[in-house]
Amino acid sequence: MSQETAEIERLRALDTQAIARIHDQYFPELYRYARFRVGDPSIAEDIASEAFTRLLEAVHHGRGPRSSLHGWLFGTTRHLIHDHYRGRYGRPTETFSDEMAAETPDLSLHVERDELERSLRIALTHLTPEQQDVLAFRFGAGYSLEETASELRKKPNAIKALQFRALAALRRRMGEGRLVE
Repeated sequence: MSQETAEIERLRALDTQAIARIHDQYFPELYRYARFRVGDPSIAEDIASEAFTRLLEAVHHGRGPRSSLHGWLFGTTRHLIHDHYRGRYGRPTETFSDEMAAETPDLSLHVERDELERSLRIALTHLTPEQQDVLAFRFGAGYSLEETASELRKKPNAIKALQFRALAALRRRMGEGRLVE
């Protein structure tokens, strides 16, 4: 029995120590991935937390991961991110931080950085879901080509090509100024 299979069995038995270990092991990765995809730290934290809530609910009802805890958690997180964007579609919200003036002495630099980040987020929404996932794993979660390929069930060369096309599409969109939502 592999270590991951043993961990899943302890999880199925609702072993609190196993649940705590799983949370400590996977939460930082899930959070970084979600943070990269949604941009908002509190929403990313909510999404990562919801993935664990769904894990416990699934296990409680006799469902959940059979062989890959990592894959199940990231798949669930991906679905939650897609649900988040579907829920926000058509009603974008922009908020200004109360700390905006306190974060940087030069407000114009802060505004420029926020505008660039906003433009990048808009450009990302025009990529295919696969391209978004590749960039999120590679740059958001810090995965290697091989880890990303394993997660997305593709070959490393396919991931390289997807990443190249995604970055080229971002460059074109950012360079052309076509950032209307």
